[in-house]
Amino acid sequence: MNKDVLKPFSIRWLTRTAILLAITLAFQMLGFPQMVTGPAVNAMLLLSGTYVGGLGAVIIGLLTPLIAFIRGILAPPLAPMIPFIMLGNVILVIVYIMFRGKLGKSYAGSGIGLVVGAIAKFLVLSTAVRFIVNIPPPVAKAMQIPQLYTAILGGIIALIVEKVLNTAIGNQ
Repeated sequence: MNKDVLKPFSIRWLTRTAILLAITLAFQMLGFPQMVTGPAVNAMLLLSGTYVGGLGAVIIGLLTPLIAFIRGILAPPLAPMIPFIMLGNVILVIVYIMFRGKLGKSYAGSGIGLVVGAIAKFLVLSTAVRFIVNIPPPVAKAMQIPQLYTAILGGIIALIVEKVLNTAIGNQ
């Protein structure tokens, strides 16, 4: 992480957050299946947490499902899930950042944060479709175990990209 993470609403922070949001939305708009788009979006959420901090990543995590719905990327039957997708994204990012902070920027801290965050996101989404929201069974199924897989895969991608970026810009 760099010093800009600690300065929310600075020009640099706003610019990076906007760029990360745009890249995340671009991944959503490419129209790939869930098992491609999901890891890409989750990777961007975690990379956002790393490079613009929790606030920027939370903002991106809140906006992406809403914008995806407005743009027609998120299917209409998933509309009742939007608040839970938002909550899952926020939890994923916060838990990831929290463990990185407590255990240092090590792979152990990132890995533990990733796994715990992914499980927490999965629990939010699967609980919502099982007990709170009434959506068609195929849609409900997509909000359960696949979400755990896409969050973990996205986290692995984020860790690899972070290492490559840090090496390229000399932060390692």
